[in-house]
Amino acid sequence: MASPNTNHEKSWVVGRVMALSKVVKEKVLGICRLTKEIAKDDPRKVIHSLKVGLSISMVSLLYYYQPLYENFGLSAMWAVMTVVVVFEYTVGATLGKGLNRAIATFGAGALGVGAHYLASLAGTTGEPILIGTFVFVQAAIASFIRFFPKVKARYDYGMLIFILTFSLISVSGFRDDEVLKLAHQRLSTIVIGGSACVMISIFVCPVWASEEFHYSISNELEILGNFLEAFVHEYFKISKEGDSKDKSLLEGYKKVLNSKCSADSLANFARWEPGHGKFKFRHPWDLYLKIGAISRQCAYRMEALNAHLNSNIQVYTS
Repeated sequence: MASPNTNHEKSWVVGRVMALSKVVKEKVLGICRLTKEIAKDDPRKVIHSLKVGLSISMVSLLYYYQPLYENFGLSAMWAVMTVVVVFEYTVGATLGKGLNRAIATFGAGALGVGAHYLASLAGTTGEPILIGTFVFVQAAIASFIRFFPKVKARYDYGMLIFILTFSLISVSGFRDDEVLKLAHQRLSTIVIGGSACVMISIFVCPVWASEEFHYSISNELEILGNFLEAFVHEYFKISKEGDSKDKSLLEGYKKVLNSKCSADSLANFARWEPGHGKFKFRHPWDLYLKIGAISRQCAYRMEALNAHLNSNIQVYTS
């Protein structure tokens, strides 16, 4: 016969298991609801995920297909890594990262091979010292250049890849005599991975940063217009009835206040994109940024108007 303590422990364990299963079920259902909401809100995000999977599958053939693997070897994994880090949601972001990575890899690879050649002239004793010196100097200079405002805005990723590639080529070349082959394989696989990203991003359901930027600026102006209309309505409504109900339009200006980082990023990505549709080459994106800045200034003044309106509401309700 089981003791009361044993039965109590069993019931406690069963209760804990049931509670845990309920929590897990709620978490899973919550994730499913969130997934459905995101996919329904913007189906392009689902398409973007499929595009990334397609790109990785394509460049993986370099590793799976034996003739291609014999040409590239383990360097074929650099193509997969390139897709993972380069493929972005918009065409402009993908182009920017892809070109930054390709140019930085080519430049750093050439300098790395040159540094390896110069270091080899110093003999067995001086070679590691010179290689270490070259790596230190280029890393220090490139890291400092990253603080330049224009470089930070558009070429920061390229500078990181430059530091990484130069260091890998220089250090790897110290133990591997086929440094030219190593540099060629890495550059080729990175170009292949980047090209796959760019082609799929442009030709398969493209998401243009220029269009996103254009719509975001127009949406901000519409939000400000809706605020002014709602403010006039609410202000005179309070004066007559002393009641205020719908506040959604009066809170929209807050989205405009926090839009600077998003606007700067979209403008940067839009500059990388080729001419398409109504957005031709050298489109005046700087004017868009000025309009965005003026919109934020208007939003700050609307914040003051909203505070004045709220103070009037408190007076009339009291």
